[in-house]
Amino acid sequence: MVNSTTQNGYETKKNNSTNKRFKTVTIAKIAILGAVASLLMLFDIPLFFAPSFYKLDLSEVPVLLGAFSMGPVAGIVIEAVKILLNFVIDGSITAGVGELANFLIGCSFVVPAAIIYKRKKTRKNAIIGLVVGTVIMVIFSALINIYVLLPVYASAFKMPVDAIVEMGTRINSAITDLNTLIMFATVPFNTVKGFCSSLITVLIYKKLSPLLHR
Repeated sequence: MVNSTTQNGYETKKNNSTNKRFKTVTIAKIAILGAVASLLMLFDIPLFFAPSFYKLDLSEVPVLLGAFSMGPVAGIVIEAVKILLNFVIDGSITAGVGELANFLIGCSFVVPAAIIYKRKKTRKNAIIGLVVGTVIMVIFSALINIYVLLPVYASAFKMPVDAIVEMGTRINSAITDLNTLIMFATVPFNTVKGFCSSLITVLIYKKLSPLLHR
């Protein structure tokens, strides 16, 4: 007859071992997805309707994959890893303002999408989450750009906000002030970003799901 104390001790040890393995695997997946996202940031393209500092990349796709498979908190951590690695690899030409903006706006997209998907993990809920995440990101990016990021960016480089607006005017004559810069550059840029990232995530998530849930 097996001693109950010994048996309980064995089960505790086994559970601890399982938890450690789970944590190790999770950390490894977060690191890998963060690294892939960071590399994707290097491959960005300018958009014809926005100033040059708005460049489209697909770095939110690995973040979304991680957030959908491991939860919204993991998504935030992957977003942070992405930004930190990119900062180390590529440096910053915006005094850190661009990196901060990328992190905050990325989280405003990924976290709501992951929270909605976590409640019921279906394709329909994933699409709903991505649409909601995109809408929140567009609204959040508009507000944080007009009230925080663009003024801070202008201050960091000791230049008037009007100089930033002028960069937009050269691309689009409809951009005449800060409000129109947000309306005709920031909002459409983040809408395109959300749509592209969402579409690719929906197309590949199911195929990669077995790997992401190992």
